[in-house]
Amino acid sequence: MAHRSQNVTDYPNNNTIFSVWKFKEGSDFKPVFERLCALVSNLNHSFVVRLPDGRTSCIMGIAHDAWIKLGMPTPLPKELKTFEPIVGGKYTAISTEGDIHFHLRAINAGVCYEMAKDIYDIINPVADNLVEVHGFRYWDGRSILGFVDGTENPIGDERAQFAMVGDEDPQYKGGSYLFVQKYSHNLKAWESIPTSEQEKVFGRYKQSDIEMTDEVKPKNSHSALTSITDADGNDLKIVRDNLPFSNPSKGEFGTYFISYANKFSTTHKMLENMYLGNPIGNYDRILDFSTPETGTLFFVPTQEMLDNYSAT
Repeated sequence: MAHRSQNVTDYPNNNTIFSVWKFKEGSDFKPVFERLCALVSNLNHSFVVRLPDGRTSCIMGIAHDAWIKLGMPTPLPKELKTFEPIVGGKYTAISTEGDIHFHLRAINAGVCYEMAKDIYDIINPVADNLVEVHGFRYWDGRSILGFVDGTENPIGDERAQFAMVGDEDPQYKGGSYLFVQKYSHNLKAWESIPTSEQEKVFGRYKQSDIEMTDEVKPKNSHSALTSITDADGNDLKIVRDNLPFSNPSKGEFGTYFISYANKFSTTHKMLENMYLGNPIGNYDRILDFSTPETGTLFFVPTQEMLDNYSAT
């Protein structure tokens, strides 16, 4: 049986709104959730017709506690849990609250606004908005730090292979583990070091986006620590959909890290390498310039599951 997944394998678009919501205690949120399930389907279908070349998508993820409160199916997805902080010797991947996550993509920022407004009108009476980030495509897919983001992303059929749950959890086949972190960057400190030093932090050459050879690449570079394999030596990957955000007049510069994966354990291993180090203490040097302000795990159900809960 084929599974209709949400649009987790779509490629990054020019504009994105990321938002995290938490249900208010004592609110009647189940009927609202049912309306949201219907809205997600409606928005995705509507914009295919209205803007067939707009590459528009709306994705909804549900966190562990919300899954239980909403009476979603049991047993839960095998790796869905409340994210626990990863405390390294110098830096910590913090854990923050959130029940529902929305990921809105479009070429036109106005389309993202329209979808966000539609969501707000339904969810606002029963939930508080904890995070809203407006991301944008910067030059040729670079982050605010000036390096191309997502170079190692799977492409083609590999996107579904690494982003979607498979036969290892048949009840949730076609779903995806969604993990997000909002990072702020110390751009002043970053720009104070020469390009050659920045390249050592990433393990890639800035202009060409070519990865350094293993002989040259520092062991604590970002690319070295986030490249992982399984016990048989096979590459383990995630689908990143990061985008930068900025408010220059306030000195705010950042990246919204967002990953879709068939197993959260893959993302978690990358985070352990970054914050604990591999070996321990050999932490990711990008953390000297990047501070996580959030950290939350969600699960993205299939479209069929959302349809089962949709208000008619």
